[in-house]
Amino acid sequence: MIAKDLISDIISPLKTSDTVETAISLMDELRVSHLPIVNNRAYLGLVSDIDLQDHVENIETPLGNIKLSLARPMITSLEHIFDVVKMFNDQRLTVLPVIDQDENYLGSVSLKSLSRNLSKMAAIQQPGTIIVLEMSENDYSLSEIAQIVESNDAKVLSVYISSSVDSTTMEVVIKVNKQDISGIINTFNRYDYTIKAFYGREEDRDDLRDRFDSLMNYLNV
Repeated sequence: MIAKDLISDIISPLKTSDTVETAISLMDELRVSHLPIVNNRAYLGLVSDIDLQDHVENIETPLGNIKLSLARPMITSLEHIFDVVKMFNDQRLTVLPVIDQDENYLGSVSLKSLSRNLSKMAAIQQPGTIIVLEMSENDYSLSEIAQIVESNDAKVLSVYISSSVDSTTMEVVIKVNKQDISGIINTFNRYDYTIKAFYGREEDRDDLRDRFDSLMNYLNV
């Protein structure tokens, strides 16, 4: 999935002739802290609510007269969703403009559109079971993990890895498309994998789904 596939249909760009009042009103309406400034098709920059704070006593100030604190955050249309996530995280954005190779504005990714598409990638809504493995980084082999899952007539739907900078231990979270995972668990045990947790009961899946839905609602605020 690439940046152009994530563009939100509700984020409206501003113009340099728009006022501080217009920008504040639109941010409040869309519940975001950033909005792109575009003249014709040319992307000029991203205004933040912090940029507007110094001008609240003169709300008729045109945006073209405001100094922007961010150095034109943007991403090209063909960059991967992981690059989009990194940009959001690194610059603490609520909106990320998407441009073409000539830096023409194509649209913006919002946290809502990003979270919605991430949930599709993560197979959150698909039925299945989550297994959490703990291992040394040197012992990690995705091909072996997949082989173990597939040998039990199941498929890996998604894989996530997390590790600590001060440790060589990593946590591998896999989701499989099978609810009865007893065979998979037994095989992991035979291969001396450490199983940290698994969520296979219906109530576990409902709890995880509720937590994800709560996260999505938080991001959409």
